[in-house]
Amino acid sequence: MCRQVLILLCVLTLSLHAEEAEIATARRIALPAAPHRYAHVALPGYVRAAAEKFDNTPETNPITDAGAALGRVLFYDRTLSGNGRVSCASCHRQELAFTDGRRFSTGFDGRQVTRNSMSLVNLRYHPRGRFFWDERAATLEEQVLMPIENEIEMGHSLPALVKQLQQDPIYPPLFQAAFDSPTVSQERISRALAQFLRSIVSFTSRYDQERDQVKSVYDEFPGFTEQENLGKAMFLGRGGCAVCHLMQPDAKDRVRAIEYIAERELQPVDESLRCRQSAFFLVEAPVVNGVDGEVNESDRGVGAVTDDKKQNGAFKVSSLRNIELTGPFMHDGRFATVDRVLEHYNWSVRPHPNLDPRLSLIAAHGLALPEREKVALTVFLKTLTHHRLLKDERFSDPFVRENSDQ
Repeated sequence: MCRQVLILLCVLTLSLHAEEAEIATARRIALPAAPHRYAHVALPGYVRAAAEKFDNTPETNPITDAGAALGRVLFYDRTLSGNGRVSCASCHRQELAFTDGRRFSTGFDGRQVTRNSMSLVNLRYHPRGRFFWDERAATLEEQVLMPIENEIEMGHSLPALVKQLQQDPIYPPLFQAAFDSPTVSQERISRALAQFLRSIVSFTSRYDQERDQVKSVYDEFPGFTEQENLGKAMFLGRGGCAVCHLMQPDAKDRVRAIEYIAERELQPVDESLRCRQSAFFLVEAPVVNGVDGEVNESDRGVGAVTDDKKQNGAFKVSSLRNIELTGPFMHDGRFATVDRVLEHYNWSVRPHPNLDPRLSLIAAHGLALPEREKVALTVFLKTLTHHRLLKDERFSDPFVRENSDQ
């Protein structure tokens, strides 16, 4: 009887291993015979000079077609999580401009993270080259590995993952193509993922098409509606948005930039206060933007990383590109809509002890934009949506999945 039970257990064990092997070998990817083009991106003329200045791509990890193709597969592979349930793409969905639409993302075991999922578009052009809301990652190459070992996000071990991928028939040929060697390593995983993320570039929105036809961003865009041009004027002028998101004035210009907001002019007469660039719609350094009136000790942002009290409450700022799709907003996802964000800056900026000085007058008096101008500003922001990006095959899931595995 014992012998029969033992034989039965052996048969069941062998059967289970056979099923696991079949599942592993059944994983299929659909990649073109020749890799998609990732290495060379055609940029609008107005972007090129600023792009060269802002690009954080290191000389040691240039984007290659084969490297980014490998990164694409890794990005969508649930094997990178401890239980095989989530991938990078679980919290960064292409159709939502690589966010996930939730206030807090859900990790591999069902627990929620404590910060909102940032968009991955145009990471290449964050000039400081630091990542996460608190900028704790010094480079993108460093950042891409952290979620894999995070106990809530993906819950895996990098040494175990390296062994796992080395034994997966999908990967050695991809590593061979990318790095002239089939050997999987943490460094190569990092480099491939970073190459893929830097290749996700967005410069073909309606805004880009119009901006490339005029000499200055302050010129009226010929293809914009009257309302869209009004919204652009609000963004550049008395809405005050460009002072942070485009202008990035030097320290010596900050007082004048604040005065410019207070004067409510449509555009600055002083050339030194005009936009430094009109392409990226991001804020170069982390800021305290007045969503809280005091330091939140449970999440001090950059201050917790640098141990600098003056940076308590400061967070990295996402690009405004594709903002129509990337809510909810702020580091903790507290604002569900763009309208709510605008209302915050219109009336609700709070006098935090480390508040960015560019917002000090707004905190004291509000912007007081009338409804017509707020609506126009919202309409303008929608022109920053890059619709083709949302379905671009270069950035889509390469795995062939059954309907039950979507």
